[in-house]
Amino acid sequence: MPDARKKIAQMDPVWDRITQEAQQAVRDEPLMGGLIHACILHHKTIEKALSYRIAAKLASNEMSMVILREIADEAYASSPDLVEAARADLVAVYERDPACHRLLQPILYFKGYQAVQAYRVGHWLWTQGKFDLAYFVQMRVSEIFGVDIHPAARIGRGIMIDHAHSIVIGETAVVGNNVSMLHSVTLGGTGKEEEDRHPKIADGVLIGAGAKVLGNIRIGRCSRIAAGSVVLDAVPDCKTVAGVPARIVGEAGCSQPSVSMNHLLVAASRDGD
Repeated sequence: MPDARKKIAQMDPVWDRITQEAQQAVRDEPLMGGLIHACILHHKTIEKALSYRIAAKLASNEMSMVILREIADEAYASSPDLVEAARADLVAVYERDPACHRLLQPILYFKGYQAVQAYRVGHWLWTQGKFDLAYFVQMRVSEIFGVDIHPAARIGRGIMIDHAHSIVIGETAVVGNNVSMLHSVTLGGTGKEEEDRHPKIADGVLIGAGAKVLGNIRIGRCSRIAAGSVVLDAVPDCKTVAGVPARIVGEAGCSQPSVSMNHLLVAASRDGD
């Protein structure tokens, strides 16, 4: 019986599917074999694959891939929540991004997913009091992916950052679960204050491309921020805001805007549809 329980615990349908997709990708395009074997097929678990991928992307003359991989391995081994968050993020990208057709893709190709996983390792370092290492990870994520997330920021699970260019998330920002955002989003402050100064994004929020949310304000659950908006005031639950400065223009249009990914403002007028 103990052996049976151990075998069940070792079953991982998600990782099995990723490895099957990887094997098929190699058959379809043998020239990708080296990359896919190194990133996926040489590893037994998703966390080992992620630690390799993060280390390979962030390594530089200043910090070797070996050291970065050891750091990531330690983070995943000591904090199973990191692995669960990585899985939730992976499913979020697969379900919400119409350009994602395989679970394999975010791990190999999508810098939004890769940047968030690297941030999570940096955040773990921050919680361990290893601030300089955390700042180094932040710096490299910014340099490599164009995503600047302070390691002290708190980010939930099921996060999808599409395109992930010019993302800025400040030190005291909080992002809930199942949040989606597009490129050029800023969750920033409004000045030089040093205390709690960044936005608090509740669960299920959709933030459009180029939106700026500034200050210690709450963005309510399952709300929508239209592309290009500048949000300076709190947003109630389940509302759509748009404009510069942003104003409430209607309801959110659906119960889960971060999942539906509907950015059209016309949806805001169809309350209850």
